[in-house]
Amino acid sequence: MSRGFFITFEGGEGAGKSTQITRLAERLRAKGHEVLVTREPGGSPGAEAVRHVLLSGAAEPFGPVMEAILFAAARSDHVEQVIRPAVDRGVVVLCDRFMDSSRVYQGVTGDLDPKFMAALERVAVNGMVPDLTLILDIEPEEGLRRASARRGDGAADRYEKETVDVHRRRREAYIAIAEAEPDRCIVIDAGRSPDEIAAVIESVVTAALDAMKAIPATVDA
Repeated sequence: MSRGFFITFEGGEGAGKSTQITRLAERLRAKGHEVLVTREPGGSPGAEAVRHVLLSGAAEPFGPVMEAILFAAARSDHVEQVIRPAVDRGVVVLCDRFMDSSRVYQGVTGDLDPKFMAALERVAVNGMVPDLTLILDIEPEEGLRRASARRGDGAADRYEKETVDVHRRRREAYIAIAEAEPDRCIVIDAGRSPDEIAAVIESVVTAALDAMKAIPATVDA
C-alpha cells in the first residue's frame, strides 16, 4: 500500500483491547503487512513521559480540564512523531485508545464542554483521524472483574477505580459515538471468547483493507 491504514481500539476497562491488538498484529504480519502497535496515553517519548502522571492519578486533583489538556499534548506528540510518519510510509498502525477515549473519559464522564473538547481534538489529531475504530463492548461489571484479575495484587489505576455507574456512562458514550460515525466505528461484542473476537476483528479489518486497495489512487493533473 502506498499509504498505510490507521486502526484504533476503544472500549471500557477489561474489554480485551491489548490482547486483540496483539493477535491482529500477528495475523496481519503473517499476511505480509508491516504493522506498528502503539498505545495511549503514550506511544512516543514525549507522550510516555505524561503517561504515568495521568494513570497514577497525579493530575486528578487539578480537574478534568487539566487531564484533557495533558492527554491532548501527549496525543499531538504521538501523532506527529509516530503515527503520521508510519501511515505515510505504508504501515498499518494499531493503537490502543485514541481520540474517542478522550471524548468519553474526559468529555462525557468528566462533564467537559463539547466545544472545548472538539477544539482540543482538532489540535491534537491535526487531521489524523482513524480509518477504522473497533469498539470492544462489554458489560462494565464483567470488564472490571477482568481488569481486577489482570492486575492481581496491583493497585487499580486512575480509571479502573471509579464506580460502576461511571463505567456504564462510558459504555453508553462509546455506543453513541459508533451510532454517530458508522462509517468509521464498528462495535464488537467483547463478551465472547478471545478466539471468536479475534475472528470477527480479522474479518472486519481484512474487508476494510481490501476496500482501501480498491480505491483508485489520486492522480495529479
